[in-house]
Amino acid sequence: MVDYNAPLRDMQFILDELAGLDEIAALPGCEEASPELVAAVLEEAGRFAAGVLAPINYPGDVEGCRLDGDGRVHVPAGWQQAYARFAEAGWIGLSLPQAWGGQGLPRILSTAVWEMWFSTNMAFTMLPQLNVSQAEALLIAASEAQKETWLRKVVSGEWGSTMNLTEPQAGSDLAATRARAEPQADGSYRLFGQKIFISYGEHELTANIVHLVLARLPDAPAGVKGLSLFIVPKYLLDADGEPAAKNDVRCISIEHKLGIHGSPTCTMSYGDGGGAVGYLLGAPNRGLETMFIMMNEARFGVGVQGVGLGERAYQFALAHARERVQGRDALSGASGRPILCHPDVKRMLLSMRARLMAMRALLYTAAGWFDRARHHPDPEVAGRCQRYVDLLMPVAKGWCTEVGNEICDDAIQVFGGMGFVEETGIAQFFRDARITTIYEGTTGIQGNDLVGRKILRENGETLRELLAELRATLEALRADGSLGEIADGFADNIDALEGAADWILANGRDQPADVLAGAVPFLMLLGTVCGGWQLARVALAAQRRLAGGARGRARRAIRSICTA
Repeated sequence: MVDYNAPLRDMQFILDELAGLDEIAALPGCEEASPELVAAVLEEAGRFAAGVLAPINYPGDVEGCRLDGDGRVHVPAGWQQAYARFAEAGWIGLSLPQAWGGQGLPRILSTAVWEMWFSTNMAFTMLPQLNVSQAEALLIAASEAQKETWLRKVVSGEWGSTMNLTEPQAGSDLAATRARAEPQADGSYRLFGQKIFISYGEHELTANIVHLVLARLPDAPAGVKGLSLFIVPKYLLDADGEPAAKNDVRCISIEHKLGIHGSPTCTMSYGDGGGAVGYLLGAPNRGLETMFIMMNEARFGVGVQGVGLGERAYQFALAHARERVQGRDALSGASGRPILCHPDVKRMLLSMRARLMAMRALLYTAAGWFDRARHHPDPEVAGRCQRYVDLLMPVAKGWCTEVGNEICDDAIQVFGGMGFVEETGIAQFFRDARITTIYEGTTGIQGNDLVGRKILRENGETLRELLAELRATLEALRADGSLGEIADGFADNIDALEGAADWILANGRDQPADVLAGAVPFLMLLGTVCGGWQLARVALAAQRRLAGGARGRARRAIRSICTA
């Protein structure tokens, strides 16, 4: 297996030059994110990822999970010890409020850290990621009493978290949800029904599991407007707030999956013995709004999974290409040289590298928008950043996962026949990555969201704002005489994006089926152009840094990143 090397230099470059870490560290509530602290956190996260999570990734994939006759799920060996160390180090609360046990650091930093976790052990990292998503939902929707009861334990990782949406008869169509909740005299509810595809729905890594479950009240209206959200713990709490009696919740099966074998994907049954006790979170019949808070967090995180898995696959492919000796040099005819020297292998690796840089830069920039939207004192700046986040969330999830899959596929191609053999390890990343384009909303759902909710609903206003930013970067490229080749290609891409957007806006009302049929290609176009935008910004930043150095070498380095 190939040792993991965290791409800290690339991460730090993007944080400093593109995402605006120094500006974000000056915002109210972000002051602790000093350059020294950021560097220390990234270094320590890289060590933890390489030393703790990476070594148990492949064995965990081979061992997988199992469900015993008592309804207990057993996760792979080493998971318990790794999770205890992960929670004890406070990694879960990195970007969560200090008032509830977190560290309150900016999203821009936590995004880079979570990339390392996903690179080294995606199946393991899905559990703490759910805690972060649930904590955000509790912060928005929970009462003060509920926060006191549940939030601190979720932030610390002492208790695990899930979100329960999907049912056997209702995949992405949540309007078909049948799970029901019956009110009780004491203000609680009894829940009945089944949920499927619940990541970490059952395990013994934590002392309790806090399920968030969508269900219908007896008088709920039909459709998604009749869904409420409930806190349903695995164990009910005693007078001291500690886990006590087992709730009427059980795992009745786990899925046998293509990938992420170390993560138990459970079918959960609620209310087989009289009703699972639950507590209403937020307002009645408004549960989907709260659940979407979790889903947005998860969707962004899944986009980070795309770059994380792609990075790990690239590292495997690069190491193999350096070591594998085969064939003859295309120019000299010499033998005994590694396949890294072959032009097509070099093409694949450079293309992988460029796409990784584009995804990473886009996600870190978006994380900076998150931080500005939350902390910037100027409402105009905060509002614009929030609009960009909303517009590009489907791209962050859809485009980054699709490209992540492509990179993992290319990595197998670099390995050749050895890539089709499980023992080399590269196949696991290909299998793990495949789910990322499906869960938390397929790429088709992301495309529909982008076109329907984000562009047509507001008549393309935010997209026009974004296009203006792209054209400003284009002018900066043209102002630097050495970047004209990049500028020409970027200009063509912007024109193609704007033309496609104009067609969507002109035909969205009269030809909705035609427009939605092109939603995914448009999402991929927008992602590709935004990725190119970020690489253009990388080129400009590199030119600024190298202005006093060797211009020829600078230009060659930039082209290797931006035009591969």
